[in-house]
Amino acid sequence: MINSRAGVGGATVVEVSELSTPYAPGTPAWVDMMTTDRVATMDFYGGLFGWDFEIGGPETGYYTMALVRGKPVAGFGEMPRDVMFPVVWTTYLATDDLEESIDLIGANGGKVLVPEFDTGGPGRGAVAVDPSGAAFGLWEAGTHIGAYVVNEPGTVIWNELATRDAFSAAEFYQAVFGLALDPLPDFPYTQLKADGRVVGGIFGMAADIPAEIPPHWMTYFAVADLDAAVDRARDLGGIPVGDVAESRFGRFMTVGDPMGATFKVIQPPPSTPS
Repeated sequence: MINSRAGVGGATVVEVSELSTPYAPGTPAWVDMMTTDRVATMDFYGGLFGWDFEIGGPETGYYTMALVRGKPVAGFGEMPRDVMFPVVWTTYLATDDLEESIDLIGANGGKVLVPEFDTGGPGRGAVAVDPSGAAFGLWEAGTHIGAYVVNEPGTVIWNELATRDAFSAAEFYQAVFGLALDPLPDFPYTQLKADGRVVGGIFGMAADIPAEIPPHWMTYFAVADLDAAVDRARDLGGIPVGDVAESRFGRFMTVGDPMGATFKVIQPPPSTPS
């Protein structure tokens, strides 16, 4: 997502909240999950972020859109009963040519997990893994551009890749999506830029991070009050993970939802740091 103030990695860009045109290639455009309990997922996130919901018909598997002011901000479907995968938030990167992006993924060491799917008018997508093993989605917009509201409480404000080989990962996303790379000089973090705008980040996982934590894309949701949000998540059955991180870019914390998906909630600073 385009960040409104300063990204966790340090990006400062122009504030954007509501969008109506397709995202630039390589920009995180959408997040969704396949959950084990759609109703419980609605209860948790609706209670935490105040989301309303638009539930699709049986032909969509009752795919559900989370709404802010009536506009889609995230989505989720329910896993078939005979399928059991980890419940995760998947970050979808925008593309204006799905077939070309799929070819480039294979040519640069990635693999396609879920082949091209066509939702009809809304758009087309796929799910892949990068060479480090982190899964991500691709989204070629039709009538649905992705998230229509970002960078405000209850919506996505930042997406970043955590990986043990940040250099190779950065080269992969540059090759596939044409993203520009902007490594930070004093922190193991690379900002990703599309059309000159910072749209996400990649950081190298430290050696002390347990080996069982795989490379992954993480979704950050903005909140107005971090402490209140963490307390609310706990009351709703979520599990706060670790400690609150304090930074000049905001206070944030990892939370696990009752179905097992992890995400971060962040309270941005009241103004852009100088």
